[in-house]
This record gives sequence, structure tokens and C-alpha cells, in this order.
Amino acid sequence: MSVSDMFIALQGVLTADQDIREEIRKVVQALEQTAREILTLLQGVHQGTGFQDIPKKCQKAREHFGTVKVQLDSLKTKFPADQYYRFHEHWRFVLQRLVFLAAFVVYLESETLVTREAVAEILGIEADRERGFHLDIEDYLSGVLTLASELSRLAVNSVTAGDYSRPLRISTFINELDSGFRLLNLKNDSLRKRYDGLKYDVKKIEEVVYDLSIRGLNKEATPGAGGEK
Repeated sequence: MSVSDMFIALQGVLTADQDIREEIRKVVQALEQTAREILTLLQGVHQGTGFQDIPKKCQKAREHFGTVKVQLDSLKTKFPADQYYRFHEHWRFVLQRLVFLAAFVVYLESETLVTREAVAEILGIEADRERGFHLDIEDYLSGVLTLASELSRLAVNSVTAGDYSRPLRISTFINELDSGFRLLNLKNDSLRKRYDGLKYDVKKIEEVVYDLSIRGLNKEATPGAGGEK
């Protein structure tokens, strides 16, 4: 084989790889659009009467996750099954965002932390990497950390809406989350930096709870206060 033929063959490989990445990008763009729609829907809980509409918003969000499943099914077909991590960078951030959104929906519904297996089921993918397109542990953890930031914002807006019990429950949840992360030996630089942000979320929520205590409003924070969970 001549040098020219060698490089022509190499160009063929590069072109094939570029074609795969382009197909992946198209699906990822669609996923990002669906994620934005879910986020826009859920952001409504921060506003005025949003707390009363939580069940309805969660139901609509779950309907959107049906679209996510279809889009992820399409994504699975765009690259060889054994090359997940070769192309992982393309969908990593949108998958982390979808984890956060799924975790937020589950929290709004039950005030519990969604498991990685449950998120994988919501998204229609695997939890076990040996079974194909899966939810990477670090992507799951990143999404959960984003949830913490969203809940610190929700704690503040709960007070504005006159729901004084919710910040106390959020505080308990976030502290449990922080304790859980302390058990992990995080070696991923990006994930470790994200975890550093959790400390600020904990502090922000503690300040909200302290303010309620100083103002005597925590005495009004009975389990039934503030409407729907």
C-alpha cells in the first residue's frame, strides 16, 4: 500500500467517525430542547401559587420524560454499543441535566432522593454498564448536586410564599445528602468542585432556617403547613 493509499484509508476512518458524532449531536440537541421544556415547566414551582400546582407540574414533566426515552432510544443506535465512553462527552452534560430534572420531580412528589436505578428507569436506560447505554455513576452524582442547588433556591422562595415548614424539611434532606457525599472519596476534579458547591447550599438553607427561628416563624411550621409537599 502506498503512502497516499494509507492516508486515504485514514481519511475514511476519520470521516466515518465525524459522521457518527454529527448524528449524535443532532439527537443531543433534541434532548437539550426537551430538557429545557421540562426545566421551564418545573421552574413554575418557585412562583406564587406554584406550590399548589406541584402534582400537576410533576405529572406533565413525567409526560415529557416519555419523549426523552424515545430520544435516548434513538441515541443508542447512533454509535457502536461497545464505544459508550468514546462518545460519552457528547451527551454527558444533557444526561446530568436530565438526572437533575428526574431527581427534582421525585423530590417534589415524595421529598426523597431518587436512586440511580430509578433515574435510569425514568430515562429508559440501564443502570448497569455491562448492559449497554447506561447512567454513569458520576453523571448521577452531578445531577444530584444540581438538585441541591435548586432546593436551596426553593427554600428561599418557600418563605416568600408563606410556606415555613418546607425550608425545615429541605434542610433535613440537604444535610442528609451532605452526609452521604462525605462518605465518598471523590477523585473526579469536576465532581469534587461541584461537591464544594454543596457546602454553600447547606449554609444558605441553614441561614433561611435560622431566620425563621429568629422571627418565630418556625413555630408555625407544622407538618401540614404550606399546602402540598
